[in-house]
Amino acid sequence: MTPLIADYIATLGPRATGRIRGRARLEITDHGSVLLTETGAEAATPDTPADVVLGASDAVFRAILAGDQNPITAYMTGKLRVEGNVQRALKVSGILTGS
Repeated sequence: MTPLIADYIATLGPRATGRIRGRARLEITDHGSVLLTETGAEAATPDTPADVVLGASDAVFRAILAGDQNPITAYMTGKLRVEGNVQRALKVSGILTGS
């Protein structure tokens, strides 16, 4: 596991715990994947099954986490890719923004 992925896990684990049903995978371009479940966050692979997959660069995810980038705007402008259940994507966006 890379330090960058470990940082995402440390940040998102507490935010995801008890707040999400099913599985959401974040694919950080050129860095790896993080799986979010109701028990927290863990390292994942690109083929780890998930109900929804959000993909973006590290810079975009960090901007969303910092509150500098709205996840819906990122999706609408093509900076954030979403595959799968859109309702879960909205729930994940709340976890990412800490709301």
